[in-house]
Amino acid sequence: MPSNRCSDTLTQSLNSVFEQNLDEWKKIYADIREVEIPDKHFLYRQGDRDTDFFWIRKGIVKLSYLTKQGSELTLALLRQGDIIGRLQHDADELMAEESAQALGDVTCCCIGRKDFRQLIIDRPNLSLLVFESIYARQRRIEHKLRMILTQPVEQRVVATLLDLAQLFSTRCTHGFSLEIFLTQQELADLVGASRSVVSTIMNDFRNRGLLDYTREQICINDSAFASDTFDRD
Repeated sequence: MPSNRCSDTLTQSLNSVFEQNLDEWKKIYADIREVEIPDKHFLYRQGDRDTDFFWIRKGIVKLSYLTKQGSELTLALLRQGDIIGRLQHDADELMAEESAQALGDVTCCCIGRKDFRQLIIDRPNLSLLVFESIYARQRRIEHKLRMILTQPVEQRVVATLLDLAQLFSTRCTHGFSLEIFLTQQELADLVGASRSVVSTIMNDFRNRGLLDYTREQICINDSAFASDTFDRD
């Protein structure tokens, strides 16, 4: 799958550029403001038109797609430094194709579309970082969809847990503890499977000593990384 290492570098670079220049940009571009989004509230919803751009300054944002049948598919989890938004000229194409929702409290820099376009026109180095970041995210989403169509659910759960461990974990006594809280339904939405199937798989992993979890935390044990089950190579 596409490595998260390149994505990490791009995210860190974007974050550094925004942190270093935000105060100056606020003086030049009137439509730049900082907003606080409470847990479970939406930055925008699927179908909204002419949405702003958001730079995530703190917290985690979930991108999800709601099917006509009412099922939700989580496309990506975004974190500090990531950019969200659309640049199309055609007003009909400015309709948001996904929803962006805060997981926990989130702080964002909100930038109007016109000001954001001018910002990246004025700063070619920034525009390159933005487009590379969006392209890298698109590749990850495409890989995710291919995995859902071609891989058994257990392999999808393994891949998702390892990706989450790489992006959102800290070292703990037994392995890596995910800093992000996910219910089993939210994990199921991430892997494109039913909650009951994911629950059975997670219980099996716990019984085999590969992970531990509670209502508030998932810990991937060191033993998992020595297991054939968690070997993606």
